[in-house]
Amino acid sequence: MNEIAKSRLIGYARVSTNGQELQLQLDALLKAGVPNKLIFKDKASGAKSSRPGLDECLRQLKPGDTLLVWRLDRLGRSVRHLIDLIEQLRQRKVGFKSLCDGAIDTTTASGELVFHIFTALAQFERRLIQERTRAGLTAARARGRLGGRPPMSLNDPRIQTAKSLHANNEMPINQICQTLSISRPTLYRWVALKPPEEHIDRPKTAEAGFSARNKGGNRTQT
Repeated sequence: MNEIAKSRLIGYARVSTNGQELQLQLDALLKAGVPNKLIFKDKASGAKSSRPGLDECLRQLKPGDTLLVWRLDRLGRSVRHLIDLIEQLRQRKVGFKSLCDGAIDTTTASGELVFHIFTALAQFERRLIQERTRAGLTAARARGRLGGRPPMSLNDPRIQTAKSLHANNEMPINQICQTLSISRPTLYRWVALKPPEEHIDRPKTAEAGFSARNKGGNRTQT
């Protein structure tokens, strides 16, 4: 009885922008029996890794609790992230239930089976992507092309802005990185970029011209 008394329903709700309303999700969670004080909220894009409400929600969960969300996409940034989160909850003996996706309920045997199928499909999709990527790189190498990102041009506005802000010495490095949404190593890499030295190609050009002139001279003499 004590174990049952200790189990709690804890809710998590999220909207992507300040213009969207949480009320629909909150009403559904309250109707499902989640106490208002145990509903954690975020107003942030699902792609963002920083979500204080979710972090606090995960800290509050204890063995025997069940985490409820209105819909699966309210919780995970991606399918892989969602699966990892639910697997972590399972290892902590915390249940999970999505109100709009009734089949996803790890507190029941059938719901857990559906989740395992869901996990297997996600792993299958990831392996397919990896195989296609490797096949694409192999085909590209066969055509004489190398994989990876194309080099950025010095004329790229972001690089020019980074160089200008860094040279100005009025804005701290961290603030420059936040403004441009880049990491510190990326900033230093951009600042260190220099235009290719023209004099390296000049001897080749001169030599080519000299050779052409000699050939032309030989043809004249002939």
